[in-house]
Amino acid sequence: MSYLIGAVMALAVALAAAGVGLDRDRAFYPTLLIVIASYYLLFAAQAQSLALFLQESLGLALFTALALAGFKLRPWYLVLGLAAHALFDFTHDAFIANPGVPVWWPSFCAAYDLMAALVLALLLRRRASRASA
Repeated sequence: MSYLIGAVMALAVALAAAGVGLDRDRAFYPTLLIVIASYYLLFAAQAQSLALFLQESLGLALFTALALAGFKLRPWYLVLGLAAHALFDFTHDAFIANPGVPVWWPSFCAAYDLMAALVLALLLRRRASRASA
């Protein structure tokens, strides 16, 4: 169920953002990626562990770098970042044992990330088609 909720929620956010023009701002998807990655720090805070907070900060730094590269260089880095974060969600427990992470979170977040990456990829292709026409 968490996969479905994550995917539907990402689609709803993307459609709402496109509907009101929020996604026309180049900062929308980079900000989204940074916020998504920051949740693991929240979970470390819930676990009340400074060591976990520092470990989770490495992930945030990586995804922030991808978000900034997508903002400054090429928006396709954002698609890569969102898809990579889904992989991060699936493999997180193998590298960091964070008891603050809810059981349902990895599947929810991975589905959200993949749907957001898919929507952004479709938007980027559509914009490129329009620009070349």
